[in-house]
Amino acid sequence: MSGNEAHLRVVHEWVVKAENDLRTAVHTLALKDDCPTDMVCFHAQQCVEKYVQAFLTFECVAFPKTHDLEVLFRLLPSEIQESTEIVKQRMLTRYATVTRYPGMYDPISVREARAAISAARKIRDQIRRLLPRKAKIRSKD
Repeated sequence: MSGNEAHLRVVHEWVVKAENDLRTAVHTLALKDDCPTDMVCFHAQQCVEKYVQAFLTFECVAFPKTHDLEVLFRLLPSEIQESTEIVKQRMLTRYATVTRYPGMYDPISVREARAAISAARKIRDQIRRLLPRKAKIRSKD
């Protein structure tokens, strides 16, 4: 396996993990009023984080181990940075940090969980357009 193929395989592995997070969020949301919305939002954030990491890996940009999307987004091309409001980046980051622990957040509505999935899909679609075909897997949603 060439260095380029190995590199694309790692990018592909990030994409697979990101898609699994999105799939988990969507399926969990199907529980409607009984769904654990904090988990939906967590997996939406993880989808975004892993897609950003896939792109940065593809571009050979070193990135810190962090859930803070603001930090990671600063490393992306300006067209992606500018298309995702900092408010949404902070909202999604909160789902990977504050909402992971009891007593630190207000309940998350199903509507807010849907918005998190919507934001994740938008960012995902932007990044997928920038990745080579070999790094992507077929989207199932």
